[in-house]
Amino acid sequence: MAEMLKDTLKTIDGYKHMNPHYEELLDILEDVLILREKYRRKVKGDIFNVDESLVEKKLAGGLPLVDFPEGKFDLEGPREYFVALLEIAHKRALKETGEIIKKVEDGELDYMEMVRKSFILQQDEDLSDNDEEDGVFDLLGFLVEESLRPALEVLSEKYKDISAGSKWSEGYCPICGREPKISELREEGGKRFLFCGQCGFEWQFRRIKCPFCGNEDQQTLAYFTIEEEEKYRVDVCNVCNKYIKTVDFRKTDKKPNLDVEDIATLHLDILADEEGYE
Repeated sequence: MAEMLKDTLKTIDGYKHMNPHYEELLDILEDVLILREKYRRKVKGDIFNVDESLVEKKLAGGLPLVDFPEGKFDLEGPREYFVALLEIAHKRALKETGEIIKKVEDGELDYMEMVRKSFILQQDEDLSDNDEEDGVFDLLGFLVEESLRPALEVLSEKYKDISAGSKWSEGYCPICGREPKISELREEGGKRFLFCGQCGFEWQFRRIKCPFCGNEDQQTLAYFTIEEEEKYRVDVCNVCNKYIKTVDFRKTDKKPNLDVEDIATLHLDILADEEGYE
């Protein structure tokens, strides 16, 4: 894990030189990944309880293993991580962080409620008041999601084999139920794998299919690319008007870190937003 982190930090440094416009966000991601590893090592036991007797049935029925809206979890550890993440953002002098910290201290923003809302309404207004880049990057939403990542990574690692073997065919994560923001094409045939930024799980998904509405009509599915960025594309669905970014590193000898690629391709989010996709 330490070697992977070292390689990732090297990749981030390269992207900062290639695209100075995202240097601030990549600096934050760098700090976050280092802190994430620290808190991941501190996770003891299962914070998110999963009924072992129901695992296979839930996966077969299209239900994620963790039920966030209904579940009762001890989120003391994730909340501690959330506060540490706020401190990172504050040190980096992001303009909206001071206001967020004040609202948390005053009780105007309740951590437990923010977690619940982020899963019930993935585009909840209360978690998008502090957007940057024309609503593309939501700082508060990012920090709330990231605060759960170490514990959910542990859970994802525990159930990755049974989830991968379940022939899961849904467009949302089998571990935590979150919709993907980015995907990757792999192997000679270009198999598509969706990536969950919430727990880090990746699962194979049909290439000609919208992860969000299940549309399989090739006439209403499309994609666009940017000149000189052959390894990136944006897949769009003209039925539900949603999009997902896709990376294709098959012509390189590199293994992409999709957390990094998601930040490094924010310009694609902006273009998709300008074209009317969500």
